[in-house]
Amino acid sequence: MTTRETKGTALVTGASTGIGAVYADRLAKRGHDLILVARNKERLARLARRIACETGRKVDTVAADLTDPADLQRVEHILRTNAGISVLVNNAGVGAVGPLLVSDVDNMDGMIRLNVTALTRLTYAAVPAFVERGGGTIINIASAVALAPEQLNGVYSGTKAFVLAFSRSLHREFAESNIRIQAVLPGATATDFWDIAGTPLEGLPSEVVMKADDLVDAAIAGFDQGELVTIPSLPDIADWEAYEAARQNLIPKLSRSSPAARYGVTALKPNGGRVRK
Repeated sequence: MTTRETKGTALVTGASTGIGAVYADRLAKRGHDLILVARNKERLARLARRIACETGRKVDTVAADLTDPADLQRVEHILRTNAGISVLVNNAGVGAVGPLLVSDVDNMDGMIRLNVTALTRLTYAAVPAFVERGGGTIINIASAVALAPEQLNGVYSGTKAFVLAFSRSLHREFAESNIRIQAVLPGATATDFWDIAGTPLEGLPSEVVMKADDLVDAAIAGFDQGELVTIPSLPDIADWEAYEAARQNLIPKLSRSSPAARYGVTALKPNGGRVRK
């Protein structure tokens, strides 16, 4: 049982099972009160009772479907008005593994609404409040396929690439505002993601699947080490540093006044003539 001194309240989406439930457990043990958001009211209630009993933390629940505009607005309102909230864990999401030709476009639209729209709106609700309160933390659960979109469904990979890009932008924009941003890029994780996506977990090689508890513990360790991007399964951080160095090297070359010489295109002069390469 912990003391009643709190580090503030953490709001965790997709909290009833899997990664979200583990985050709820770990954050409570680190001294946070909780607001747990998910669709399944009964599972939320069971989890809340267990965590409150084991940790002594205050645990509130909000049964909400974040693809429903009214439910999403309710959670946005909590983030704007609850002055005790210091952490937002954007974990709620859904996935898919099938290629375009076997995927239902309405399901893909729903995925975008949850993985991208809901995450964006909740962040937009939280950040101004964090700025006003003098700080806060946003943890966005992306995916390793943000870096390897060829591996799974393209829309799913695209939504997670958005989460990574959005997190980078937030980090840059609010670096001086005492707001911590972390993007977590899990690989295959032992949750119900796979059953929902239509590929049973048992069909994956065991050596590529991480337990949700281990994943979250590694992600929290990465947060404590100050990482913006955490890839829990990556053995050598030098590989990420090399990737990031190459990306940074590209940035100043992505927008110039003339086409690259390798295309053999002569640039237009201001007067409409051509500049010979």
